[in-house]
Amino acid sequence: MIIRNWTALLFIISFISISSALIAEYFFNLQPCELCLKQRHPYYLILICLILIFLLKNLNNIWLYLVIQFASVYGLFYSIWHVGVENKILKGPAGCSTMLTNTENATDLKAQILSKEVISCDEVIWSFFGISAASINTLILLVIFILNAIYLFNQYGKKKEKTI
Repeated sequence: MIIRNWTALLFIISFISISSALIAEYFFNLQPCELCLKQRHPYYLILICLILIFLLKNLNNIWLYLVIQFASVYGLFYSIWHVGVENKILKGPAGCSTMLTNTENATDLKAQILSKEVISCDEVIWSFFGISAASINTLILLVIFILNAIYLFNQYGKKKEKTI
């Protein structure tokens, strides 16, 4: 049943995932780090692909489902990296704090530094029952990857038997 309704379920999962991140940022003022922002990209791409799938029902949509598969791999890369950084196993990216604009004046640079909140990738800013948002995102993307692979195989990988 899950695979039969995969497109709708994937839309719901992606919409809830990106909505949760945006609500946390804009309503609860939980500022994302650089890795958090990169983990959102797959959901945007998945939603765009799903909208195209809904609009172009008569076309063979295997390419859009393959894009969804690659998007989940991209997201898994960044979410696993983020979990590793949070657990002090991996090193975070160099820009794991808010970016500063180039300036030749030390006073302007000091003002920029003091006015910006540093968002560190190795600090867990939100967790649910001790599980960080990056860990939850890893699990969600892993489920998307596995179920989308099953869907691709069921829809496009099996040879159809011809009936006479």
